[in-house]
Amino acid sequence: MPANSKVKPFLWFNNNVQEAVDFYATVFKDFTLHSINPMTAEFTLLGQEFIALNGGPQFTFNQSVSFFISCADQDEIDFYWNALTADGGSEGRCGWLKDKFGLSWQVVPAELGAHLGNPDPEKAAYAMQAMMGMNKFVISELY
Repeated sequence: MPANSKVKPFLWFNNNVQEAVDFYATVFKDFTLHSINPMTAEFTLLGQEFIALNGGPQFTFNQSVSFFISCADQDEIDFYWNALTADGGSEGRCGWLKDKFGLSWQVVPAELGAHLGNPDPEKAAYAMQAMMGMNKFVISELY
């Protein structure tokens, strides 16, 4: 396992780490599995290191922690949105979703901050109003 990150998200799964690792390996092109055993897996996706535990049903994921994917264009947004909501995932508002394991993700255009922080207050307000009406982001509707 690379020793790049001192801080790594530690994810508690309901005894389905192997299934989660297999799923994330299909979703994220930049995925590396470093180790897996009956209790844990260590992997990197999109440059972020993770540790996953087969912890059981005592704890579940919630929206207080999510993983933010900054997307370069609409194709990338569509890809991650569709892949992560597939097979039991669910859509949320403003680019938020839960994958089939209940893990929350934000699939967001990289340019969102520029639209929301536009020096023209009318354009910034328009982008905010448009965003609030979306589930999956549609970049062309932000301006």
